[in-house]
Amino acid sequence: MTTRTPQHFLMALCAAAAMLAGACSSLKTPATADVAVSRAAVDNAAGSGAAELAPAEMASAREKMLRANQALAAKNYKLARELANQAQVDAKLAQSKANSAKATSAADALNEDIRVMREELDRANAPQ
Repeated sequence: MTTRTPQHFLMALCAAAAMLAGACSSLKTPATADVAVSRAAVDNAAGSGAAELAPAEMASAREKMLRANQALAAKNYKLARELANQAQVDAKLAQSKANSAKATSAADALNEDIRVMREELDRANAPQ
């Protein structure tokens, strides 16, 4: 039978406190990283023209980023992480819509060019 000494109890208490401190600090770091990654996603979407081509999604992403930053400043790391992730999703959706609109516009322009070329070919091949 072993006896527990106060020294063993103190060591166990210190180990538990260290683990708790590590867990608390690890909550802050991912929230800060999530906010930074989401901020980059919003910036990338804005740079791709999403503000003009997907204004509702960009407005939502920016509003959620603002709230995520406020939550981070208030040390509400769970809410900051959730809002940052939502902002990132909104920004990616905005960027996808912008890319789709650009691709559709390019395809329409190409189809118009093809139509004009066909008309020119038909005129060139028409009997005179």
